[in-house]
Amino acid sequence: MAIKYEVRDAAHRADVKHYDTERLRKEFLVERMFFNDEINMVYSMYDRIIVGGAVPIHGSLVLEAIDPIKADHFLHRREIGIYNIGGKGRVSVEGRIFELDYKDALYLGSGDRVVSFESIDPVSPARFYFNSAPAHKPLADKKVTLADADKADLGRANTSNIRRVNRMIIANVVDTCQIQMGLTELKPGSVWNTMPAHTHARRMEVYMYFEVPQNQAICHFMGEPNETRHLWLSNEQAVISPSWSIHSAAGTSNYNFIWGMAGENLDYNDMDLAAPEKLR
Repeated sequence: MAIKYEVRDAAHRADVKHYDTERLRKEFLVERMFFNDEINMVYSMYDRIIVGGAVPIHGSLVLEAIDPIKADHFLHRREIGIYNIGGKGRVSVEGRIFELDYKDALYLGSGDRVVSFESIDPVSPARFYFNSAPAHKPLADKKVTLADADKADLGRANTSNIRRVNRMIIANVVDTCQIQMGLTELKPGSVWNTMPAHTHARRMEVYMYFEVPQNQAICHFMGEPNETRHLWLSNEQAVISPSWSIHSAAGTSNYNFIWGMAGENLDYNDMDLAAPEKLR
């Protein structure tokens, strides 16, 4: 079977305070989603976002609807943001071909269309990462490269968080219903992302870490600002973050991550900051 998925329920913040490490990882960590010649997904009840990966090697992989969607096509009532973090690949939408190089992104609006993934060179296969959320109207498809991104250079050397935030699937670059996505690149010597930490009650978020060097790791911080928890991650793993949770991390090396949001507000700067000295 080329498509596999699991469904995860939402958890109340009061209950999460009592989770041990194993339960935290089970509920919020997407430990592995990139398998050769498979599409793997997690359907989360947090804003009904779907987080997934596809690695086509021996031919194309068709993005078929999974049972929880209750539709004939995956994008019947959904939109999707796709990143390629591998070799060159193609996304086909009803015969229209989008070629995605490393770190290129693609937005696809809703509609009853057949979507498939393909690698240009199976020796160096594409690795497609995607977030999908419900959509209330169809919008235009659009490819976005790093050159097209709305860029912000943030952080300082003395706080170990010099980084470039590439806002790629957001309102001033692509019209979307609710999905927003971007790619943050940390400079060598910098390890902290998203400081000061924040929450945003109007939307949830997913962080997917990649380019984590071998034998290095990421410590992702989550939970309410006054009672935080942490998860240790390896390369190409993701964390599903509820709207009430902070989402920040430090690594044992610099790294990249793709962030994706879904919810009722497309205002990127709508967030409630939690200063470092206030975290508990």
